[in-house]
Parts: sequence; C-alpha cells; structure tokens
Amino acid sequence: MCASCTTDLRQLSTDFVRNPYPVYAKLRARGPVHHVRPPDGPEVYLVVGYEACRAALTDPRLSRDWRKSGDVSRIANTSPDDPSLAHMALSDPPDHTRLRRLVAREFTTRRIEALAPRVQEITDTLLDEMTANGARKADLVAAVAFPLAMTVICELLGVPELDRESFRRWSNEILAPTGREAEATAYTEQAEYLPRLIGAKRADPGEDLLSALIHTVDEDGDRLSPDELIGMCSLLLIAGHETTVNLIGNGMRALFAHPDQLDLLRADPSLAGNAVEEILRYDGPVESAQERLALEDIEMGGMLIPAGATVRIVLAAADRDAARFDDPDRFDIRRDTRGHIAFGHGLHHCLGAPMGRLEGRIAIRTLLERCPGITADTDMTDLDWVPGMLLRGVRELPVRW
Repeated sequence: MCASCTTDLRQLSTDFVRNPYPVYAKLRARGPVHHVRPPDGPEVYLVVGYEACRAALTDPRLSRDWRKSGDVSRIANTSPDDPSLAHMALSDPPDHTRLRRLVAREFTTRRIEALAPRVQEITDTLLDEMTANGARKADLVAAVAFPLAMTVICELLGVPELDRESFRRWSNEILAPTGREAEATAYTEQAEYLPRLIGAKRADPGEDLLSALIHTVDEDGDRLSPDELIGMCSLLLIAGHETTVNLIGNGMRALFAHPDQLDLLRADPSLAGNAVEEILRYDGPVESAQERLALEDIEMGGMLIPAGATVRIVLAAADRDAARFDDPDRFDIRRDTRGHIAFGHGLHHCLGAPMGRLEGRIAIRTLLERCPGITADTDMTDLDWVPGMLLRGVRELPVRW
C-alpha cells in the first residue's frame, strides 16, 4: 500500500456527505487504513475496516488528549485552557479512568431504564402537539427528535427550559461547525453560561444529575474540580442529545426507504429494540469517532501512520464491513446485530448508550403507533445534511401521515 499517497474523497464521490457508504466500500476493498483529504478539513488517516477499527479504538498509541499535541486548534476553535474541554472524552488513562468513575454510577442500565415512564410521557406530549392542528404534516426533527432528546438530557442535568435552545445552537456549531467564527462564538458563549449554571446548582442543589456531580465524592475522597464540572456538563449536554436526535431521524429515514421493514415493525412492535440496533449498525448517528492523535509512528493495516498525525476511526464503515456482517448494505430489523460499534468500543465506549437506546426505542415505537401511516414528505435526496464526518444525520425530516 502506498504510504505517501493521499486519496481525495471528493474525487471518489460528489455525493459523499449524503451517502458515504460506497466510498467506504471502495476504500475497504483497497485496505483498512488510508491517508485521505476529506471534503471539508485537513488531511487525516481513516480507519475503515471492522477489525482495524476495533483495534484502533483500543490502541493506547492513539490518544484523545490533544493537549499532548500542543495544538488543540486541530480539533476545536477555542483556547487550550477552555474548561469545556476538561472532560473524559478528551483524556487518556489514568485521567479518563478517574473521570469516568465519578460519573458512571449515574448511567447504569438500571438507572436509565427507570426513566422510561418519563421518556414515554415526553414523547406522548410531543406527539399530542404534533398531531393537534390537523395538518398531518411536520418536521420530525423539530417536532419530536430534538425536543425529546434535549428535554430528557436537560431534565436529567437540571438545565432550565429557557436555556435549551441556546444549547442546541452551541452544540450544532461545536460538533458540526458551519464556520470558524461561529464555532468560536459557540465555545465562548457556552464558557460564559456553564459556570453560572453550576454556581446556581451549588447554591441551591436539586435532585438532578448536575447537583449530584457537584457533591459526589468517591470512596477515595476524589471529586470533580471546577473545570472538570464545566467539561463534564458540556460533554453530557452536547453528546447527550445530538446522537439521539440523529438516531431517531436516521431510523425513520431507513424505515421509509425500506417499506417491508416498516410494515414488519408496525405489525410487531416488539421488534423495536432490535430495530434500533439495526439502525445503529446500518446508519448510526456517529459516522466516525472523534479524532485521535498518533503519539508515535504506528504501522496499521499496511499503512505507516506517522507520529503527530490525526486519525479518524470510521464507525459507519466498520459496521458495513462484509467481513463482519453478511450482506451489510441490507437493512434487516431481524438481523443479529451483535458486535456493531455504533457507540464505539473500549474505554471510550459511549456512556450514554443505554439512554440513546431507550429514547430511540420509545420514540420510534410510539410514532408508528400514533401515526401508523407516517412516511417521508420530501425527496430524500434534497435533505439538508449535518456537515462534517463526525455526526451523521439531517437538519430536517419532513413527514406526513
């Protein structure tokens, strides 16, 4: 394999953002690792094979702590000492181990499943509002997917309702920036808001997760520092809703595009849990894991990744690898999906995976129960896609029923 060659993804497909899967299939056929020029960013090394992705996600030579690079601007248009970066997703062991331990107890499957009645209540309320005017048309993202995900995570953390639209705007720019200036503004405004929110919770704690994190002390007497509280709050608020929004949107798009599977799920709602797993595998909400920094020269899949290089591990490509899943481009809600890595793998496996699964299962099942004739109300090729290679989803999803 040519270690000095660079593949321009735009030359492989003019439709890469909408449908990157044919490009990933071409790359996988050549090898599991490639040096590429993405459509909207600097050159990176892409890992696209299933086994290579699993190995890369657990390779300690690929770091998430960009402070080691001396150039945080490669992943975020903010200052290196911005406290919103002081969280476990941007750290390596032992810091990551410590930070995750301090919050993991709040995200056990049992605790998340206890939220099911409230998630159902929120979903029902949103569908009441969506169907109330008799128009039988709506934008599914604005009417259900976003408000459900944002309400759940904000209620969990204790964020006032009036501040939630601001978080959506900041989140959009931080995860899928429309420009450098807009991204910088989002970081600045978030950095001004979060200390005020934490200060209010410290002075008047409630039953919410943020109040608990402020006062949590583990068995060794450890607790989150002020900067770590800001970082953890930022991480949970942003990651806690963006992925769920796209899980619901991508799931409904996949069902609309495969009417036989939609009919199957309508006929048997008990398949909702497995349908969510197949949605995650087939077209999950996170296209690639967040950028890794190569701490040393690494030989991987016949490619030499030089020290200091940026590496993207493409979860979407791994979960369409025929070496792991039979007929991977076929959407089948009865498939055995075990082993998919839509939520990552290893120590950075998504802490909120149980929450995403719960919300996706309830939202999709309830949509089909309340609006059994629901279908797309637009040409699917005309949708406005979230930019970049981190998130996979659409800004709007017009539907009718």
